[in-house]
Amino acid sequence: MSDRLEFKRFLSLLASELDQRFVDLKGSQDDIIADFVLFEQLLNKWQRVQNLVSRETLDQFWLRHVLDSLQLLGHFENNTKLVLDFGSGGGFPAVVLAIALKRDDVKFVLVESNARKVAFLRAVKRELGLNLVVMDVRIEDFELVDDIKPDIITARALANLSDLLEFSYPFWQEKTKALFLKGKEYSEELEKARVVWRFNVLIHKNIVDDLGVVLDISNLKQI
Repeated sequence: MSDRLEFKRFLSLLASELDQRFVDLKGSQDDIIADFVLFEQLLNKWQRVQNLVSRETLDQFWLRHVLDSLQLLGHFENNTKLVLDFGSGGGFPAVVLAIALKRDDVKFVLVESNARKVAFLRAVKRELGLNLVVMDVRIEDFELVDDIKPDIITARALANLSDLLEFSYPFWQEKTKALFLKGKEYSEELEKARVVWRFNVLIHKNIVDDLGVVLDISNLKQI
């Protein structure tokens, strides 16, 4: 079974078992998949001059990257309006989520310091008509304008949990939550983070990676 056909099978699972919201999206699944196809083409084109994803996983675009990112949609709140993504790189998870929600009123702010990756993300925005802003800045130097607070903060394969929480804290408000895709070392990262931070966490199984999880963090406070 091809990577794309396998993705479609899992997409049905996502729609039926993980999140009713995906069924209720304004765009059809065919429209969304067509956008993912264009995204894949852009990624392959830019990959020749900029290492956007691991070469070993490039042929697993649909499952390893798109579905892995798309599963976060199952943990979005219905009133989500602003998503802040740290270390956006090749667009995972933020571009994937922005494609899925492009017909909804959800804005994405992507923070990325690598100039070539910034150029790629801005090209994807133009080609796909996505509601996102790409900030060409280091996370440590980033400030969200107009004191707007995000509803959701995301990151994938970026940093350890303690650092992610430190990055997130200046933008946190009562209703904010974080969705972090983490690997098999997540238990150790949680233990270390709790030395400095107090928070609630739900641990969701990753539907793509048997060893991975989605950390769903709320009520973040510094000890």
